[in-house]
Amino acid sequence: MSAQPKISGIYTPNIVPFHADHSLHEGELRRMTSWLIEKGINGLYPNGSTGEFIRLSFEDRLRVVKIMAEETNGRVPILAGASESNSDQVLKACKYYADLGCRAVSLTGPYYFKVSQESIESYFRDIAAKSPIDILLYNIPQFSNEISLPVVKRLALDCPRIVGIKDSSRDFPRFCTMLAQIKPQRSDFVCFTGTEEILYPTLMMGADGGTIATSGVIPEVISKLYRDFLAGKHDECRRVQLSIQGLISEMFAAGNFPEGFRAAVGLRGFDPGPPRFPLSPAELVHLEAAKGKLACLLGECGYADAARECELRRGSNLPQQADVDSIVRAVLERLNH
Repeated sequence: MSAQPKISGIYTPNIVPFHADHSLHEGELRRMTSWLIEKGINGLYPNGSTGEFIRLSFEDRLRVVKIMAEETNGRVPILAGASESNSDQVLKACKYYADLGCRAVSLTGPYYFKVSQESIESYFRDIAAKSPIDILLYNIPQFSNEISLPVVKRLALDCPRIVGIKDSSRDFPRFCTMLAQIKPQRSDFVCFTGTEEILYPTLMMGADGGTIATSGVIPEVISKLYRDFLAGKHDECRRVQLSIQGLISEMFAAGNFPEGFRAAVGLRGFDPGPPRFPLSPAELVHLEAAKGKLACLLGECGYADAARECELRRGSNLPQQADVDSIVRAVLERLNH
């Protein structure tokens, strides 16, 4: 078992800001990193899904973590995404992130090719035996091979280097079953949720925290929810969890993930830059309308800059949610002619 402090709390899977030419915007990434730490998050999670790691080159993924590790300078731990397409690159990333002082790496199941659970278990056992840094499994069956509960349990009990799991399956019963099967035999095994809509319920059942994309937008709120949970203020936790559901839903519905989250970060005073993956004209219209709704939702949360943006949009000619369907139809008609 790892001699380092246990991983717990709220880790932020941050967006990556880009220049107009899609290169990394280092200055904005540094500013965002320090801002998140100052707002109270417990750790950082670069190269997650919200950071669009799959759309970056291997070298850019390494650079993102290097920039954030330098800017963090040990203030909070870093859980670095190292989900590469083959074992050699995974281990290169593991060594690089270990040398940077990261606390652990996060690894999805193999992606693109469908493989057996036996192969997945062998893959993780091999990585765990060679890795110089602790590992959190990352179960996200929407985008990679699922890591079945029997495999998770065997890896947890047999591989000290595998210190936990981030589960983004959105399957609450699975999460509870995992807690019941593993925690009694390995109490230090970290169980993180990656599903913000059930953050508080999973904490109640014994989760150690989560990688919560919404904490990149409202870090003060998500950090407070976690602190309130530790303090036993459950009525406040329930109130906050329910109050942010609308914001979470709107960010997911705003367009290709993670564009809604990137737009919301922009409303907090950052420049996320252009989408890394192109949006259609109709999607751009939807996203612009969603920004107005996000501004109003953030304004209702007490963020003055977003509230001002909400009022400006209400008083301007920018497309509003009520207009968006007719605008999209018009755009599509023009494209079809």
